[in-house]
Amino acid sequence: MAKLSNSIEEFLNELIYESGGALEIQRSKISDQFNCAPSQINYVLTTRFTPFKGYYVESRRGGGGYIRIVKVKLEDDEDTLNTFLNFIGDSITKNNCDDVLKELVRRKKVTKREMELIKVSLSDRSLSQCENRDKIRADLLKNMLLVIFS
Repeated sequence: MAKLSNSIEEFLNELIYESGGALEIQRSKISDQFNCAPSQINYVLTTRFTPFKGYYVESRRGGGGYIRIVKVKLEDDEDTLNTFLNFIGDSITKNNCDDVLKELVRRKKVTKREMELIKVSLSDRSLSQCENRDKIRADLLKNMLLVIFS
């Protein structure tokens, strides 16, 4: 599945680049192209085209439904921080937290070692005694981001 997801991501990124940073396409055309279920396209959109990776995704379902993907340039650290904070919201899963941390490494805001330390501190195992892990993880991560971006 990862290979298919990678292919779909590459295909969409190429179309976005060719169209100058914005793309509007029908989900069914993509699923036909890759001979896959539309849910696979949804998976790629929700995991690979996230706000903190610089994408705005709008989707409309139905017969004439479409997907609009816009590549957004985050101008400065304040824009980036706000995007991360909005993405995290009131709670965040371990997998989404790991995605945020990978993006911080990609943006050279933390080292790989720092990322691993943060991942361990925000893991399900570390938060196993907490009643609402995802909420506590979000609060901790947002506070860490405030220090990282200060």
